[in-house]
Amino acid sequence: MIEKGTIVAVAADLSIPSGCTVIDAKGLLVTSGLINGHFHSHEHFHKGCFDNLPLELWMHFVRPPVASPPLTPEQVYLRTMIGAIEAICTGTTFVVDDVNHAPQFSMECIDAVFQAYEDIGLWALVSVSLYDLSFYRAVPFFDEEVPVHLREQLDRQGLPDRDRLLTIAQHLAQTRHPNQHRVGYIVAPSAPQRCSRSFLIQLGELAQVYDLPIMLHLLETRLQAVTGQLFYQCSMTEYLAELGILSDRIALQHCVWLTPHDIKLLAQSGASVVYNPLSNLKLGSGRMPVRAFQEAGVNIALASDGYGSRDSLNMLSVMQAAALLNKSPATFPEQWISAEEAFQFATIGGAKAFGFEQLGKIAPGYQADFVGYRLNNLSFVPLNHPLRQLVYAETGAVDLVVVDGVEVMRNGKLTQVNEQALIEAICRVHHQILPAMQESEATVQTFLPYYRQIYDRCLTQPVDSAILTDDLF
Repeated sequence: MIEKGTIVAVAADLSIPSGCTVIDAKGLLVTSGLINGHFHSHEHFHKGCFDNLPLELWMHFVRPPVASPPLTPEQVYLRTMIGAIEAICTGTTFVVDDVNHAPQFSMECIDAVFQAYEDIGLWALVSVSLYDLSFYRAVPFFDEEVPVHLREQLDRQGLPDRDRLLTIAQHLAQTRHPNQHRVGYIVAPSAPQRCSRSFLIQLGELAQVYDLPIMLHLLETRLQAVTGQLFYQCSMTEYLAELGILSDRIALQHCVWLTPHDIKLLAQSGASVVYNPLSNLKLGSGRMPVRAFQEAGVNIALASDGYGSRDSLNMLSVMQAAALLNKSPATFPEQWISAEEAFQFATIGGAKAFGFEQLGKIAPGYQADFVGYRLNNLSFVPLNHPLRQLVYAETGAVDLVVVDGVEVMRNGKLTQVNEQALIEAICRVHHQILPAMQESEATVQTFLPYYRQIYDRCLTQPVDSAILTDDLF
């Protein structure tokens, strides 16, 4: 039974008061909604565009040195809806969207992202990706490997307007607080190597003053492990600890190249980590040491990452990967990740990571967020163990989605928006902007050989032998 978006009773036989709406879930497996702890909606038009590129080469295509003409708020709205639709259709009820709005930082376009999630009915945390250093210089050996004329071309773009970014962050903290809004704001410094020391401290203080969640990319790749050692003479985790950034309000994305000491620092701070198994696979970044985090008591959430790096936001696939990738002949079967654990990462782990501990369970006192999967789908035929079959076999036979007590999908159809009209509009916009996107991305080819030299040079640099990642699959 649900009252005002909250579950008040769960039982096999409830007495239904007159006048109540009854949601028919016959023939459905009903579970709590999945939580996607990380993706980037600014990549949504890049689905299927890239392959066989490591992060440090791939990322320039989604943030080209010569940017495409800015999108209109309507185009940003439609772009956001691509992922929002897939999320609901594959059983996700809560998303965390880390959006790059550089260099314009149009408030109208920022608002369009929030509006898309409001309209479709999802829970969402939406960021504005923040960094005050040059995006293109966040790697070692830049001045040594990139020719002077190209360095000057990039440097002429100037640094981000730090004061403006802080003003935007404070405005969103005051007007889009997740305690008051289903679609709320999350503070998002992009990564340590892209932010100055003082900027990281200011953003950490802003999150603390306004009691906001905060997220940050950390040690996704081997190159970033080298970067930390060369930039800070310590690991990036130790650097963040020194700055006082680590706390129980922070969710750290990827966390692949960490040492046991790094993991201990996260455990002591109460920070969460967000596991992105499939994007880490596709970009060749390595494998997060999941069991080591668990044994240290670090909370783990799950995420798809963006369309540019993964091509899908399907959290059912991510859950399956989280379990399957952590079964190895190098470890005892008792240490393998089970279907039950993967499901916990995608539900209560995500809820805890972002300060929404009233989500992630179907139980009295929790928000009424749940998904119904059709049991006549072959994934569940015959039905022996519903949860294992959900994790290992299901890909998206979703019939019912309820978010905050509202049916946002009924009988496999979205209820809050016109899905077909949106898809048609999305395809029209993509066709319109594709030539400009391709022209912008073509400029990357001028710089790419030099970033490849940086990438290859970093492969020759030693990293801490205590790092736990397994970058061989």
